Amino acid sequence: MARQQFDLIVFDWDGTLMDSTPTIAKCIQLASKDLGLPVPDDSAASHVIGLGLKDALSYAVPTLDPSDYPRLAERYRYHFLTRDAELVLFAGVREMLEALHGEHYFLGVATGKTRVGLQRALAASGLTQWFDATRCADETFSKPHPAMLQELTRELGQDMGRTVMIGDTTHDLQMAANAGAHGIGVSYGAHPEDSLRAMSPLHCAGSIGDLTEWLLANA
Repeated sequence: MARQQFDLIVFDWDGTLMDSTPTIAKCIQLASKDLGLPVPDDSAASHVIGLGLKDALSYAVPTLDPSDYPRLAERYRYHFLTRDAELVLFAGVREMLEALHGEHYFLGVATGKTRVGLQRALAASGLTQWFDATRCADETFSKPHPAMLQELTRELGQDMGRTVMIGDTTHDLQMAANAGAHGIGVSYGAHPEDSLRAMSPLHCAGSIGDLTEWLLANA
């Protein structure tokens, strides 16, 4: 099948490939409670998913004193590490990546996770083999800065105009816009569908099946 629009397809991780949004939000809330800080509601805790950890915690807990950031981050990591082994991929992710790989697309990941966190998740899920390059928030600028996409396209020798970023948050779609790439939203993750559609993505998928079908027909 001839590729119509894209050569490089970049995925967000949490809330896009892995069903981790509720767990991340809960861990932010638990960490805030541990330190006696105001506990963000579900909406605020979910909104920050996809950002680097420092940016996420600063937004979710705006009263956070900068000196308390390391303690809050430590408590977040504690709660997350006790739960991350329970996290699973959305149904159909493995088959989608295998199909796209079979069509010879370059595949990447751009995530707010740390490098250690992403490597652990890739190994646990068995997806390492499908990705040509990955970028994490502790290696470069956090979303929505365009650096992750700029670095991925440069590493893989790809054109930004033939690159698409797929994610469940407006941070992902804004990064794509900032970089001059295309964007596709998925509405089963952290941000509501109306917020994603307001960013004018090429498509807003309601499931992995929907996303797979669109990509194989249009990408």
